[in-house]
Amino acid sequence: MSHVFPRHTKSELPVAAGGDGAYLIDADGKRYLDCGDAAVSCLGHSNPAVIRAVQQQVEQIAFAHTGFMTSEPAEALADLLIQHAPGGLDRVYFVSGGSEATEAAIKLARQYFLEIGQPERRHVIARRQSYHGNTLGALSAGGNAWRRAQFAPMLIEMTHISACYEYAEKPEDESSFDYGQRVANELEAEILRLGPETVMAFMAEPVVGATLGAVPAVEGYFKRIREICDQYGVLLILDEVMCGMGRTGHLFACDHDGVAPDILCIAKGLGAGYQPIGAMLCTDKIFGAIRDGSGFFQHGHTYIGHPVATAAALAVVRELTEGDLPARAGRMGSKLHSALEAAFGQHPNVGDLRGRSLFRGVELVADRETKTPFDPSLGIAGKIKKAALAEGLICYPMAGTRDGRNGDHILLAPPFIIEEDQIGELVSKLERSFSAVL
Repeated sequence: MSHVFPRHTKSELPVAAGGDGAYLIDADGKRYLDCGDAAVSCLGHSNPAVIRAVQQQVEQIAFAHTGFMTSEPAEALADLLIQHAPGGLDRVYFVSGGSEATEAAIKLARQYFLEIGQPERRHVIARRQSYHGNTLGALSAGGNAWRRAQFAPMLIEMTHISACYEYAEKPEDESSFDYGQRVANELEAEILRLGPETVMAFMAEPVVGATLGAVPAVEGYFKRIREICDQYGVLLILDEVMCGMGRTGHLFACDHDGVAPDILCIAKGLGAGYQPIGAMLCTDKIFGAIRDGSGFFQHGHTYIGHPVATAAALAVVRELTEGDLPARAGRMGSKLHSALEAAFGQHPNVGDLRGRSLFRGVELVADRETKTPFDPSLGIAGKIKKAALAEGLICYPMAGTRDGRNGDHILLAPPFIIEEDQIGELVSKLERSFSAVL
């Protein structure tokens, strides 16, 4: 009998015993093509440079609390990230994961306005069907109704505008650009409703991950969002925890949209699974307000800036940048999209194939013509997850795509090292999984 508290008490899970490139291997020796571990394993499971960096750092120094000392790998990693970061991002605050990064971003935004003498700014605006993490602050910012429901009485009051979800929410008689401008302008309307002097930040994912299934914004949407934030003095927080670190073809996903945030959150691909790590990046303007004011960011966790975690992430980011792996993700992502189109482009239960580079979503529907989702009682996403595991494929099926209850999608996030024959393997295994369930 296991004493581990699992995510789901009614699931029997295989035991992960090994990793080989793009594959996970269970205790029985079965190999699983890993294309859906929450977009973490961008380098696969056996990268020698990262493994060596972890081993060497453990031998040198395992831990040093950041309240007393900094460390060489943390300093080097921060320098490397800022070297490639967009806009005026200039400082890096390390954490242990994505929820911690978005939580830190919310708290930094609040303290920034306190430091500059605008204590009335307290509201955060986010988007419906977004996901920003599972701590109470991050969950408050998230707009997924199902994830929020049972904790709603404990959540911080935040408001949510429409997602930029072209497939399901754009009217047929509206252009993509006009649709994007219209839903972006909801931000201005919400700022004015709350009172411009009370709004501190807007938070969004450049490509929405878990809750919508790799939905990118339409062209021009984020440029309009940036204009609105600038007009009203609102900080733009971009959550790239899932879509960043090369996953969508750029080291930072917002580069695709030609915008730069005031605060940016990363995790997952930053450590590539070799160590738990995340980071919050902010501009020098925000950092300077703390430095020249109280001098102390009133936040922190024991393991932030952990030397072994930052050493692993330093090796990961070097692999990504020196090997030009975001560009490779772009090329292989195009091949994956073509393969998905060939296999599922006319499938009666596939409504939309979307995403960027190696971040792909497949939305499943009961009726392709009307875009009607499956009845949630059928549990389509969960059944496909089980069928895919049986086929030796790890993907990321999720229910509640449309509104937190209705809708199903499959999220695909293969490692950047995936080869063409493995793309064929992925699609073949997904076809058999669909056949078994649909």
